[in-house]
Amino acid sequence: MKSIVILISGRGSNMQAIVNACAAEHWPARVAAVISNRPQAAGLAFAAAHGIATAVVDHEAFATREGFDDALANAIDAHAPDLVVLAGFMRILGPRFVTRYEGRMLNIHPSLVPAFPGLRTHERALEAGCKVHGATVHFVTTSLDHGPIVAQAVVPVLPGDTAETLAARVLEREHVLYPRAVHWFIVGELHTAAGIVTHTRGSPQQLL
Repeated sequence: MKSIVILISGRGSNMQAIVNACAAEHWPARVAAVISNRPQAAGLAFAAAHGIATAVVDHEAFATREGFDDALANAIDAHAPDLVVLAGFMRILGPRFVTRYEGRMLNIHPSLVPAFPGLRTHERALEAGCKVHGATVHFVTTSLDHGPIVAQAVVPVLPGDTAETLAARVLEREHVLYPRAVHWFIVGELHTAAGIVTHTRGSPQQLL
C-alpha cells in the first residue's frame, strides 16, 4: 500500500478528485495526509471529513523560504510518502526541497506546458490567440512549471470565451487528468529517461 501526501492552498478540487478516485477505483494506495500552507484552506475540511490526516505549515510564520521548506518537508516526511502531489499549492518551492522529492513529486499546471508558466495562464492564452488550451501533469523540477510531462488534456478555445469560462473548461478536464496520472505513478506504469516520460501501455498521455 503506497502513501500519497497532497499539498493544497485553497479548496483543493483536484485533491478531492484524487481522493475520490483512489477510493472508488481501489488503488493500491492511500492519501495519508493533506497539508496546506494556509490555515483557512477549505480543502482541509474535506480531507478531515474523509478521515485523512491534515496539517498546516503556514508560510507566513517563517522569515525565509528555506525555513518554510524545511518545516513543510518535516510535515510531509512524517507520512513517509511514495508520492507528493501539488494540487493548487500556491508556493514556489526551493531547489533543495524539490531535489529532496525528485522523481516522486507531481504538479498540475493549467496550460499546455511549456506554454505559459506562472500565473494568469487563461488570460495569456486568450491574449495570444490560442486555438487550444489545456492542462499538464508533470514531474516537478527546479524550473517553475516545467519538468517531464506525464499527461496533457486539451480543450478548444471557443468564440466569446473569457478567462473564467476557459478556466472552468480546463478545470473540468483536470479533474479527470490528474487522478489518472497519479494512478499511473502508483501502479508503476511511468518511466522517465532523458527528461521524457513514457508509459508501459503505450502513449495514453493525451486526453483530448
